[in-house]
Amino acid sequence: MEKSKKAFKNPIRAALATLLIGMLMQVLQWPYSAGIVFISFTAILILYTIRFFRKTEKLTIDLIKMALVLFWTTNGILTILAFPYTVIFQVGTALTFIAWFTMEGTAYFMDKEGNSRNSLTEIIWNFVMVIGVITIISGGIMHLLSWDYSIPILTTGLTIVTSFILKDIFTAPKKQKDDVNNEELYS
Repeated sequence: MEKSKKAFKNPIRAALATLLIGMLMQVLQWPYSAGIVFISFTAILILYTIRFFRKTEKLTIDLIKMALVLFWTTNGILTILAFPYTVIFQVGTALTFIAWFTMEGTAYFMDKEGNSRNSLTEIIWNFVMVIGVITIISGGIMHLLSWDYSIPILTTGLTIVTSFILKDIFTAPKKQKDDVNNEELYS
C-alpha cells in the first residue's frame, strides 16, 4: 500500500460505529457501555495517529485534523475515567474544529475546480446522515428534558448514523484522487 493512500479508513469507521453503539448503550444504561466507548475512543486515537504518521506530506490542515482527533478522543477517554478537568480538551476540540472548518469545511466535498464530487446517491445518503444527526440531537435534548419517546428517537438517530458509517465500510470503493489532501480516496 502506498503511503499516500488513506490508511485505516474502514477500521476507523468501524471504531466510529462501535463508539456510537457504545454511546447508545450508555444512554440505555446497559452494562459494559463505558468499556466499549473507552476502547472505541482509544482505537480511533491509535488508528488515526498511525494514519497521520504514514502520510508522506503533512500539510497544515493535516496537523489541525490530528490535533482535533487528539483533543476529541482524549476528552472522551478522560471523561470515561471521570477526570475532572476535561474542559481543557473540550475547548481544544472546539478550537481545532473551528480551524478545520475555516480551512477546509465544505471544500472537503468539492473537487479542485469547485464542483461537487458527489453523485445523486451520495447526496441522498448525506441528507440521510444529516437527518440522523438532527434526530440524535433532538433525542438527546428530549432525554435531558425527560420527555416521552426520547429513547426511541435517540436510538433511531444513532441507528441511522451507524448505518451510514457501516454502508461506507461494506460498499465497493471507486478510486479517485483527492487533490486537496494529496491522498487516494475510495468513495
